[in-house]
Amino acid sequence: MFLVGAGFAVMLFSVDDLRTSERRARHSEEVLVAANQLERLVVDLETGQRGFVITGEERFLEPWRAARTALPEQARALEQLVADVPAQESRVRRISQEATSYLRDYSVPLINAARRDLASVQTEAATQEGKRRVDVMRTEFDDLIAAEQRLSQERQTNSDAVAHRAVIAAIAGLVGSALLILGFAGYVTRAIVRPVLGTAAMADRLAGGDLSVRVPETGVGEIRRLERAFNSMAESLEDARAALAASRARIVRSADETRRQIERDLHDGIQQRLVSLALELRAAQATVPGEAPELQTRLDRIAEGLGDALEELREISRGIHPAMLSEGGLGPALKTLARRSAIPVEVAACYVVSEALTNAAKHSRASVAHVNVRPRDGGLHLSVSDDGSGGADPADGTGLIGLTDRIQALGGTIAIHSPPGEGTTLQVDLPIAPV
Repeated sequence: MFLVGAGFAVMLFSVDDLRTSERRARHSEEVLVAANQLERLVVDLETGQRGFVITGEERFLEPWRAARTALPEQARALEQLVADVPAQESRVRRISQEATSYLRDYSVPLINAARRDLASVQTEAATQEGKRRVDVMRTEFDDLIAAEQRLSQERQTNSDAVAHRAVIAAIAGLVGSALLILGFAGYVTRAIVRPVLGTAAMADRLAGGDLSVRVPETGVGEIRRLERAFNSMAESLEDARAALAASRARIVRSADETRRQIERDLHDGIQQRLVSLALELRAAQATVPGEAPELQTRLDRIAEGLGDALEELREISRGIHPAMLSEGGLGPALKTLARRSAIPVEVAACYVVSEALTNAAKHSRASVAHVNVRPRDGGLHLSVSDDGSGGADPADGTGLIGLTDRIQALGGTIAIHSPPGEGTTLQVDLPIAPV
């Protein structure tokens, strides 16, 4: 009886640990969102200041003023979120100090100088210092986000270990109960033995990962209480696992929304300003007298530079979140992706994981890739294969790890077959959400 009690005690503690892990996962999601918002404010400071220095127009300072007002409060909010992790708290404090220093020691003096003499700040030396400071802060943000993601992964690993211990503890309790009953089973009738055997069978399925199993509560006395305890434990584990899966999916959705927001901001903000500047420059060129060829040449170079910057910005915007994905859906977006791939791609259907093609183009030295998708068992089965060098291992890089995390967060599975010298094949099964 001591063994049974100990097993269920461990199981109850494990369920509590799973709930704690879910809260920590939600906390990590809040930290990532707050960090993205703070980084956005820093970018608004830099872009608003730069627009004012280039044009001298006060309207470009509107996002700068808003970011300057919101920055201290957002930094404090992020510090509060990471207060329980000293390393993260130290990173956030450094970012806050660097942002405050950038605003106080560089941005505000630069704007004041521009108001006094605009030409004096329109130099490379005046802008390089700002770029250096912003690059340092972006590196700190990258470190902060990467560390938080590692913490989230460690918490997920710990949650999986706790769930495994809970299953083992429950099985130990059930096996102990079975042994205790069998020790005195000389006079026990089949009406008692059958429920015990059925419970043991369900315990095996539970140990195999099927948390949906339940035991029919048909026993009597202690056996029925055992069945109820098993069912209660299985329900608790299933609810905890579902909550963790939902939390992981929310983190993925949050990251996707942030990427889409950045793409929209690039398109609606900086891109439009660059286009306006280019049009104004062309209009200015038309007014340059013919006897000033050197000025005309300089204006031409500036116009070409603006055009190149606009094109680069468009490429960055497409890389963050392809516009075709929002406008035409997944099929046209993936056909566009196939046309841009560094290796020839044969698309047999309308769906493919773009990360798989990116990994193949970067690492496999393949001459062709094949993508196929079809419905199977009420879900979607997708395969991506290439004729490259093979030897792909998720442990060697973040590409396959990120792909695996995204698929698992959606409730899917992935299998990787990549023998050295024989190419790589990814088999993915995804559930189809009801409409």
